[in-house]
Amino acid sequence: MSRSIVSKFGGSSVADAGQIEKVRNIVASNPNRRNIVVSAPGKDPLYREKITDHLINIATDGDHFRNTRKVPTVAQSREAVLGKFRSLMKDLAVQDAFPLEELRDDLEKGHEIKNLHQKTAFYASRGERYNAMLITSYFASKGMNARACLPEDFGFILNGNALDGKVQPESHDNILKIQDETSINIIPGFYGITEDGEIAILSRGGSDLTAGEVAFAVNAEKYENWTDTNGVYEADPRFIPGARVIPRLTFKEIRLLSCRGFNVFHFDAMISCKKNKIPINIRNTNRPDEKGTLILNERVPEEGVVGIAKLDNMAYVYLEKDLLGEMIGFTAELLKIFQEYNINTYHYPTDKDDIAVLVNQDDLVGIINDLRRDIEKKLNPDYMNVVYNQAVITAVGLGLKGDSFTVMEAISVLGEHHIPIEMIDQSPSQICFHIGLQQAVADEAIKILHDHLLNGKT
Repeated sequence: MSRSIVSKFGGSSVADAGQIEKVRNIVASNPNRRNIVVSAPGKDPLYREKITDHLINIATDGDHFRNTRKVPTVAQSREAVLGKFRSLMKDLAVQDAFPLEELRDDLEKGHEIKNLHQKTAFYASRGERYNAMLITSYFASKGMNARACLPEDFGFILNGNALDGKVQPESHDNILKIQDETSINIIPGFYGITEDGEIAILSRGGSDLTAGEVAFAVNAEKYENWTDTNGVYEADPRFIPGARVIPRLTFKEIRLLSCRGFNVFHFDAMISCKKNKIPINIRNTNRPDEKGTLILNERVPEEGVVGIAKLDNMAYVYLEKDLLGEMIGFTAELLKIFQEYNINTYHYPTDKDDIAVLVNQDDLVGIINDLRRDIEKKLNPDYMNVVYNQAVITAVGLGLKGDSFTVMEAISVLGEHHIPIEMIDQSPSQICFHIGLQQAVADEAIKILHDHLLNGKT
């Protein structure tokens, strides 16, 4: 394993000149930080929208914000982007080193692209591209040997959908070619190019994935994910003020937690790191002395519950049909219908004559009537109902495997506090269990479980 550390800085970490100076100090403090992946700058000061969203709004002729009843027009989004970079240039004193006119030209010429997906990818990538160039100029102005390594120059190759590109193996060879012992590589995250030279982007949050692929390519000692939080907390600190940072988690544990509301970073970013056993360290740009959370392939000891997550705004579609459990293909056909409506399914507990499919409630908006009709037409259930305003609480920990007592304790303590349970399910891995309940009692329930399962209160 090399001594190289790959460091990714998210939008909040590069939101303004003060934050970028913090990034510079972090990078300068360790000579092994030689591959720096950066996101687009944070929200603009006027509309408080992310720069990437402004860029997508330009690409879609204003539909991106119009469809969500937000204010900025195309002209306003264009000015917000330019204004953000002008402000950063001034505050960082790099006016003479940053190609503002090139950015201005890109915001105009992008409309020459006829394919909407390709046009959206082109515009969406501009935030990361020009921020990497700006940060490189600032580092250089402070005497650091930094260079911008743009995906279109060194060959970060993606294929597939222009808005959901997949990293190709040749990208790893190309990343190795830009390594040397003296330079600090500033790499824009989120985008790459196709074999035909077209811009393509990763899914939202893709800067994490870029950094993960860079770490894999150089077989890094560590992948640091710098953000605005001290690490992964054992529960959401917004609801549980006493929640502590978890010092160590396995990839499996963070995967289970991230599926249930712990949206720390892009899961795909972990896959390649997991293959090479590269630790991921989640750290706080604003508090660099904090050690954060390390994500590892394995850890000791194997505590029982290490984290509790809450998934809000859920609903479940409930079906009854005689002999449903004995009908080969029934569940597959039901899930196929959800797939046709582009609805992600989270759980589908089933029994002999019934099944429930848990989904995000927002995914049903505007389509629930059509979804019902399709299910009734294709599967002819005896009874169907949709139950809204649900939440799912998930407790995770390697030590839960083979431990049925913790599940019983959780049910018991919720019962003692008169919290009604809608459903309960233990994962096949046995290292987590899920409790479904009404949204109205979810916050109270997670506080109770945190106190009982993590703080040892009775």
